[in-house]
Amino acid sequence: MGERKDGERISSDELEKELTITYLREKYEAGTLSPHEVMSTIVERSIADADMNIWITPPTMDAIQPYLDRLSSLSLADAPLWGIPFAIKDNIDLAGIPTTAACAEYAFTPDEHAGVVERLIAAGAIPVGKTNLDQFATGLVGARSPYGDAHNALRPELISGGSSSGSAVSVARGQVVFSLGTDTAGSGRVPAALNRLVGYKPSLGAWPTRGVVPACASLDCVTVFAHSLTDALVVDSVARGIHAEDPWSRNVVRKPAGLPKRVCLPAGDVGFYGPYAAEYRAAWLKAVDQVREVSRREGIQVVEIDVELFAQAAAILYEGPWVAERWADIGPFIEANPGVAYPVTEKILRSGAAGEYDAASVFVAMHKLQQYKLEARKLLQDAVLVMPTCGGTWTREQVLADPISTNRDMGRYTNHCNLLDLCAVAVPAGDAAPETPFGITLFAVAEEEGLICGAAELFAAGAESKSSSADSAAAAQTTLVAVCGLHMRGYPLEKQMRGCGARFIREDESAAKYSLVKLPTSPAKPGMIKQQQGGAAIQLEIWEMPLEAFGGFVAAIPAPLGIGKVELRDGTEVPGFVCEAYAAEGAEDVTALRSWRNVVPL
Repeated sequence: MGERKDGERISSDELEKELTITYLREKYEAGTLSPHEVMSTIVERSIADADMNIWITPPTMDAIQPYLDRLSSLSLADAPLWGIPFAIKDNIDLAGIPTTAACAEYAFTPDEHAGVVERLIAAGAIPVGKTNLDQFATGLVGARSPYGDAHNALRPELISGGSSSGSAVSVARGQVVFSLGTDTAGSGRVPAALNRLVGYKPSLGAWPTRGVVPACASLDCVTVFAHSLTDALVVDSVARGIHAEDPWSRNVVRKPAGLPKRVCLPAGDVGFYGPYAAEYRAAWLKAVDQVREVSRREGIQVVEIDVELFAQAAAILYEGPWVAERWADIGPFIEANPGVAYPVTEKILRSGAAGEYDAASVFVAMHKLQQYKLEARKLLQDAVLVMPTCGGTWTREQVLADPISTNRDMGRYTNHCNLLDLCAVAVPAGDAAPETPFGITLFAVAEEEGLICGAAELFAAGAESKSSSADSAAAAQTTLVAVCGLHMRGYPLEKQMRGCGARFIREDESAAKYSLVKLPTSPAKPGMIKQQQGGAAIQLEIWEMPLEAFGGFVAAIPAPLGIGKVELRDGTEVPGFVCEAYAAEGAEDVTALRSWRNVVPL
């Protein structure tokens, strides 16, 4: 990009449209781009897209400036989200900015950030504005807001998906790197699928919901939209953890990415809907073929299961007493302000006040759901479930003409998730039609988020492969590399891996035979030393690097580090970073922390 004079601004075209954490950090480190320039461009882009109804509180430099000023007190190396712009769904609190939940009469101005927002800002992220949503997070279409229906990022005549509509579109339109949504019935996944994004929905309670306007407080999750799973997991590493003031918060540790023993697919016909139903069906069948092929190569069993269980669980959400939980939180406002809410939203909310939803019905549903949870855990033991994220899409006009049934269809493969205490990640899986994305979602039980991450990375890599013969040829020209420190994702030397053409494969662990030391260098580096006796399992990342780049990469590694054979937890050996034993003298033993991410957090 070259040198620019003070005050000179880049044009919107100069800044990449697909903004990522890695891209911006590389530019910041090189001094070829400043956060102020990025934010100025984001403001320009938001103005250009004003008619797409993305924002309720749009980006302005006056509002952003205090967060830019704060960067001077943070180190780029120590703040994993330094200068990274993000958007906030307008049912999540940002201190000093009105929270509307897409209802101006409901609006209030919080004094404190929501728990998740506070953590992201502490890590250097820049909140740029509050995004549009289906009012009170009630809907999956993005067309239930008095601030206008948010347009799809790729085809404006189609719906954007909801309720986190503006959050997804802001990422897809290059106005932020990532955005926060919420997910009760699929609102963190449906908009991802319709706008060609990754939507990561952590386990219930893994991210705090303090400072979030409740939809169903017992089921609500804060979620993230990004262009890649890698970026989503960087955000997750900052956002995750118990919040002392959040009664719904719980300790759910995301394990290293790994592969499931089984992949579950729906048995029989999968239903599709909308004007592109045939195209969606074809895209799903193609995705299934890719999942089967990749699973076969990796030795993962593929099984077809009856998914009626998931449909029955989903029915409890809107056809049972859980709809009364929405009324318990929002009902007093609706009763005090009749006719103020969006008409369809008010109709749905008022259904929660039906006399049939008495205390006994709640317990009947709870007991039924507990049995469904047990059955789901049995089905998904050491497994992931793969389903379409959506079975179709609609034009905005179709949804406005028939708001109830079109919305119900959009939740067909999403509504069960939080009721059954599952984690999920929605990922792109090609296009159903030109500029009409298709996506799949991977589900696992709450404590197995590592499985959906490992499987998602694997299937993404498989989708890029042209054929199994091409894979074999590529395998003969690449090598795996195990890394344990500054070359991992998000750390300063990740760019060396990328510069060598390497790609991230998965998270893994060494055999329990290694010590980890912190070498007294600047910056500090890890040294992994194999022990004759004792030792621990050290968390690693496995990358794949072209052989033509491998030799030069190895030659540039300074002593006492080098590349040797690293034994993994499954007994296999791969090339990876090791350290000569003499270096342990005078180095700090950090084996007990088991991961460089715990020694030097991002």
